[in-house]
Amino acid sequence: MSSSNSTRRPGAGELRRALGVPSLVFFGLVYMVPLTVFTTYGIVTQVTGGRVPLAYVITLLAMAFTARSYARMAAAMPFAGSAYTYTQKSFGAGIGFVAGWALLLDYLFLPMINYLVIGIYLSAAFPMIPAWVFVVAAIALVTVLNIIGIVSVARANIAIIAAQAIFILAFAALGISSLSGTGTVDLAAPFTGDGTAPGFDSVMAGAAILCLSFLGFDAVSTLSEEAKEPKRTVPRAIIIATITGGGIYIVLSYLAQLVYPSNDFTDVDSGALDVMGAAGGEFLTIFFTAAYVAGACGSALTSQASVSRILFAMGRDGVLPKGFFGRLSPRFHTPVLATLAVAVVSLLALAVDLTFISEMVSFGALIAFSAVNLSVIKHFIIDEKHRGGHAMLSSLVLPGIGFCLTLWLWTSLSPRTLLIGAIWLVVGIGYLAFVTRGFRRPTPMLDLTE
Repeated sequence: MSSSNSTRRPGAGELRRALGVPSLVFFGLVYMVPLTVFTTYGIVTQVTGGRVPLAYVITLLAMAFTARSYARMAAAMPFAGSAYTYTQKSFGAGIGFVAGWALLLDYLFLPMINYLVIGIYLSAAFPMIPAWVFVVAAIALVTVLNIIGIVSVARANIAIIAAQAIFILAFAALGISSLSGTGTVDLAAPFTGDGTAPGFDSVMAGAAILCLSFLGFDAVSTLSEEAKEPKRTVPRAIIIATITGGGIYIVLSYLAQLVYPSNDFTDVDSGALDVMGAAGGEFLTIFFTAAYVAGACGSALTSQASVSRILFAMGRDGVLPKGFFGRLSPRFHTPVLATLAVAVVSLLALAVDLTFISEMVSFGALIAFSAVNLSVIKHFIIDEKHRGGHAMLSSLVLPGIGFCLTLWLWTSLSPRTLLIGAIWLVVGIGYLAFVTRGFRRPTPMLDLTE
């Protein structure tokens, strides 16, 4: 792509190209939220019997293969829409719609997680103010920032990452200091467990829950139409964000389980507060709350930006009402109506619980991840007819491994999650039948011209 194309003024139907590799990586890391390791920390500690780092190693392994598949597809198809676009182009409009519908599940629910924890932690810090006030205020602020434009999000990400980096250093220093005065420390315990949940199945169940931590690289791929030289920058940012985020999760969870080697929490949903108290007392607890809320705000910014662009891509081809979702603001060059729709849906954070949202996010994410791994095989091996040893390894074996690992994690989710997720997919297929008049009309294809 020439420099003139990457810097030209966007037209009425185009998104503004403003993001390079650093901004894309920041976008991915903030979307993942380095401190999201503590969102389900107490839950996964009990599920795995004190083996959260081991569960993260398994999840990172699966996500590394999947991130590579996303990177390959992002280079081949540098357009907004992510798994929806890749699967639609590879397998056809109908299957692409199902992948997009599954992707909507995690993208619609992830902002709710952030708004919910913002309300929980800020209400705990300021008990005189109800949690719903903070939730509504956060939704309003994030919506305005996303309407103004993606550049404002990229700039906010830098400050948020810096704040979390400072906290991580403080947590590491205080945590190691607290361990130095405890005598003998079992360094293998975070991988061998405490015996309360024996067996490998429990680790896989925990690893499946932790998939929601790795949605950042997927979000990066949705910004292909706003990236400079997307065929080069987006794949690099996807891999960097995935490996960096996974490494942070493993290290933080390992240190946390050394500092607080127990699964007996005051409140399992906020088990991180027990860890912070053990590592650094009241000071670290307050610092953690501030950094965590900042990270949740950043994740809300990026997750709402991503889902609004998924809706824009689906609206642009007529799968969703084009007059509403497929429009960009002439002034801001952002999908304003889609962004407002996401804000309205996010108000459900006032009525649902964290466990339910986390389960639904993991279900949707793993469906989309599996579809993208298969898309690499379909696009490069079947459609492009790549042959030879290197092609088979790169375009068949590696994405095949990624698909098997994501499928294994998917089957490790709880029966309730699989049931509700199946209902969501049935509803999506029903809607597709409606818009295609009983599948008698073809599903509109995405317009992939820039």
